[in-house]
Amino acid sequence: MESKRFSLFSKRLLPFWVVGFIMLILLPLLNAYIPEGTFGHVSNYKLNLYGKFLCYAIVAIGIDLIWGFTGVLSLGQGVYFALGGYCMGMYLMLGIGGEGVYGNALPDFMVFLNWDKLPWYWPPFRHAWFALPATVFIPGIAAMVFGFFAFRSRIRGVYFAIITQALTFALWLLFFRNSIGLGGNNGLTDFKTILGFRLHEPSTMRGLYMASAIALGLFYLAAAWIVHSKFGRVLVAIRDNETRVRFSGYSVAGYKMAVFTLAAVMAGVAGALYVPQVGIINPSELGTLPSIEMAVWVAVGGRGTLFGAVLGAIGVNWAKSLLTGSTTFAEYWLYVLGLLFVVVVMLLPDGLVGLPKRIRRALPTRKEPIESAPVAESVTASGGEGR
Repeated sequence: MESKRFSLFSKRLLPFWVVGFIMLILLPLLNAYIPEGTFGHVSNYKLNLYGKFLCYAIVAIGIDLIWGFTGVLSLGQGVYFALGGYCMGMYLMLGIGGEGVYGNALPDFMVFLNWDKLPWYWPPFRHAWFALPATVFIPGIAAMVFGFFAFRSRIRGVYFAIITQALTFALWLLFFRNSIGLGGNNGLTDFKTILGFRLHEPSTMRGLYMASAIALGLFYLAAAWIVHSKFGRVLVAIRDNETRVRFSGYSVAGYKMAVFTLAAVMAGVAGALYVPQVGIINPSELGTLPSIEMAVWVAVGGRGTLFGAVLGAIGVNWAKSLLTGSTTFAEYWLYVLGLLFVVVVMLLPDGLVGLPKRIRRALPTRKEPIESAPVAESVTASGGEGR
């Protein structure tokens, strides 16, 4: 079926522009210019929380491209999210300088471990011109190498999901080791500045939030353009019938590797934006559970819709924030997440975005009243008398 031509100003993208205006313009203005304690004010805490949600939504868009549109379930996107986060964390750690606990140019954890110099791979991260591109290229190259071997071997389905989980677990164990020079269990934290701006200043945090909103908007538009292009149609064909696409002469492995690498780049950028807003990056982001949660976001919102992926990421994490912030329900969050996933899979296979359509289908349709005029005309035409 021919896809509709992509246009930035189509009616389908009207909600995008409205929501984008609210997120990028309105919320920062309410935070900066509405006095604290008055109606409409958005606190620094809430704006920071929304910024984290936007980073999660970027990851969800990438997962939707590889899972919702290509049919490749990856349970290891937390790896690329963490790689981007560690690249940013290394840059921020070296920016602390003598402001650390020990007043040493080395990061505090290296001083504590009696290291006398930086590992060979740390010094380039002193420079933003290296560190910022690294948040894109390192996750992208890692995904390209992994995807090359996995897709060339025609590993797919549940086997691919298991391999990605195994990779996640292996790197999680690796990053816990102090010997690799990334902070071990504690990770990287206590950041002071970013690009010369003090991190704890409200204006800096507002700028990071706006950068997250802009990145989300650009990635959403890029994903929408891909979906409506010939490349996107091939991805959907691979999802629906991979064997037929291969016999048609297309390089299935190449398409999969390309979209898998793009999803990893999205996750890496999201991780890089996430770390300065949260103030820490540690191996917990590499755990198996965060990667599974990321797939749950997309399933809950609605696979193969892009908007559903964003809705699921923000909605699930909003619920998580509310429940874990309560002393009564904090320990039950994982049960709620599991129950939510089961309910969506069994009752809402199209996710939350498909709920309005299902409701409309369930509503009884109004029967049209029988008109008498056509009946009278038919009787007259057949030779009978109209009464």
